[in-house]
Amino acid sequence: MNRIKKGDHVVVIAGKDKGKRGDVVAVAGDKVVVSNINIVKRHTKPNPQANQPGGVIEREAPIHVSNVMLFNSASGKGERIKTKMLEDGRKLRVFRSSGEAIDA
Repeated sequence: MNRIKKGDHVVVIAGKDKGKRGDVVAVAGDKVVVSNINIVKRHTKPNPQANQPGGVIEREAPIHVSNVMLFNSASGKGERIKTKMLEDGRKLRVFRSSGEAIDA
């Protein structure tokens, strides 16, 4: 079970965007794409077949999952999480500090 999922609100704990918060847009292996975090400039050639103009395009680049933490709105900071097995066999993500369930 992945600790970080699409749609989670995370805080960046390392890198040039340390301290910024955003929502996870995509998860691919051990990398995540967070909205408005790790913005890079990409120089692209125009492609008339795809109706794509050329120029410098700013977009979000992937960031390693170890550089983000799940944001706990109750405490107001990023916190570690663990998985808890329920009686019916399902897994549940909970915050380590409070034991509060993330996805109910």
